[in-house]
Amino acid sequence: DVLSRIIHGARISVMVAAVAISAGLFIGTSLGLIAGYFGGVIDEIIMRLLDMNSAIPFLLLALIVVMVFGQSLRTLMIVLALSNWGGPARLVRGQTLQIRELDYVSLARISGASDRRIMLRHILPGVRNIIVVTATLEVGSVILAESILSYLGAGVPPPTPAWGSMVSDGRRYLATA
Repeated sequence: DVLSRIIHGARISVMVAAVAISAGLFIGTSLGLIAGYFGGVIDEIIMRLLDMNSAIPFLLLALIVVMVFGQSLRTLMIVLALSNWGGPARLVRGQTLQIRELDYVSLARISGASDRRIMLRHILPGVRNIIVVTATLEVGSVILAESILSYLGAGVPPPTPAWGSMVSDGRRYLATA
């Protein structure tokens, strides 16, 4: 039944999106906090890594990784997570650069708080809103990316229903139905 496969495919797509976005946000937030707080050489290295990540086309990278490591749900989630950390990293870095100059962060530094404590207890709550908004905006693009990869045969393995593979299966009926 097509409806039950669509509903089950939605469950798979939402699960893949949730895992990929969570992992991408964790990586992006961590690197953005580190780059924004420490600045200097560390900031330059992280931002150049981000530029290199942005320069490689997502679809090409995803297809190569799937061909090398094989088609599986885990591979799909890893590819989506590793291609999804750049936006949050840039946003968190920018907000961290602004927050680290505020008085309460300077007072925490003067009172002897460690860099880790300042980043986690004083700066992270200030960037939480950006993280939540970024996560909600990324849901649609990650589900679309998963569907595109499934459509091309590089996403969720065949017996598991996925929206992209279902559209790909329906291609052969396009001329007759």
